[in-house]
Amino acid sequence: MRILYCGDVVGRSGRQAVLERLGDLKARLKPDVVVVNVENSAHGFGVTAKMAEEFLAAGAQALTTGNHVWDQRDIIAYIETEPRLVRPLNYPRGTPGKGYALIDAGRGRTLLVTQLMGRLFMDALDDPFAGIDELLSRHRLGANLSILVDIHAEASSEKMSVAHFLDGRVSAVIGTHSHIPTADGQILPGGTAYQTDIGMCGDYDSVIGMNKSIAIAKFTRKMPTEKLAPAEGVGTLCAVLIDTDDATGLAKAIRPLRLGGRLAETMPE
Repeated sequence: MRILYCGDVVGRSGRQAVLERLGDLKARLKPDVVVVNVENSAHGFGVTAKMAEEFLAAGAQALTTGNHVWDQRDIIAYIETEPRLVRPLNYPRGTPGKGYALIDAGRGRTLLVTQLMGRLFMDALDDPFAGIDELLSRHRLGANLSILVDIHAEASSEKMSVAHFLDGRVSAVIGTHSHIPTADGQILPGGTAYQTDIGMCGDYDSVIGMNKSIAIAKFTRKMPTEKLAPAEGVGTLCAVLIDTDDATGLAKAIRPLRLGGRLAETMPE
């Protein structure tokens, strides 16, 4: 199975980078499943139902979120009716939506997409390690089932710990949230693909996708400033391309993709 996973979409620049290029990328790379993290799509804070529909219409088959999942009010009702929109698994029982989605990858294959939220320097949620253990007790890797785990967290140590905890039990553990692409894409000893952060889809002439002047003022003035807003220059699309073995579900390859904007481009062959 081939999976294309696009990192955190930030504002209009990020939306354009994904929506305008996704068709060509699907034709060129031929992924079986496309997943997009959309949690910063709506002016940097959350995603609207309309935007989620645009990503799905453009060819995404699953959408992940993160700590900004509830920032747009209309998403609360929408997430109850759209199973392809995934919120973090380790929210408390009774939270709207689901923490995973089962996506038809064709030819009898299925991709389970789930997301965990870290707890270091973030809101205190339920234990992500216990949450994923419970989910994996019901869905076993292999026999045409691949499993993609998004770890949405601040600390690289927490992301790496989740990856090694799950090594050999899932196809890939991929980090989001920090908006900076890391150079550590690898296959762990047990066969799980890992990268600490995909990077964002957005304008890199910014502070993690947000207007740099406003962000700098927040650090230097220590006084109320205008609300953070996304930078609106040309966006870079950051993604990873993951290949898995249909029989075992384990990873065969993980490769970075960067296209457009300010970062040096790299395209999987």
